[in-house]
Amino acid sequence: MCGRYSLLMDETSLKLQKLIRQAQVSGGEAIKTGEIFPTNLAPVLKAKDGELVGEACVWGFPNFARKGVIINARSETAAQKPLFRKSLLERRCAVPTTGFYEWSQDEAHQKYLFRVPQSPVLYLAGIYNCFEGEERYVILTTQANSSMAAIHHRMPVILDPDNLSGWLEDPGFALEILARPMPQLVKTAV
Repeated sequence: MCGRYSLLMDETSLKLQKLIRQAQVSGGEAIKTGEIFPTNLAPVLKAKDGELVGEACVWGFPNFARKGVIINARSETAAQKPLFRKSLLERRCAVPTTGFYEWSQDEAHQKYLFRVPQSPVLYLAGIYNCFEGEERYVILTTQANSSMAAIHHRMPVILDPDNLSGWLEDPGFALEILARPMPQLVKTAV
């Protein structure tokens, strides 16, 4: 599960800051940085003409069955679900973050920030679609690895920065990425 994430500008690389500024321009309104919540307009990375570009998208597909939005899709079943199938094959994005949040399931309900060790930026695998003229994205999740399992049984699919182009441009490679083990993360109580 991934219900909130962070995007702190002072911790991002100069290249990522440029892509975030691109997304700001594409969105036509203020994109959210800091702690990102579902339904926020936030930057995502897409491939356009062989280049990595930043664009603004709203986090969450409309939930046609009831109120609210769908913010995550299970990577194991996304290719079989009508809502996600075509997006997984044709409309993938990378969600830049400086970490994501999860809460313990005990009485304390402690909030934790998860990050990749030795890196200020963490890219999450996403897919997007257009609903009533508005581009929206969801974050793909997978079974939690040992660094996450004590807090939650699901975690976002994490992309290696070296694999961003492959994830965005090659459907076969993207499906391979979904089957790979996730990197070990570090957590900090917040």
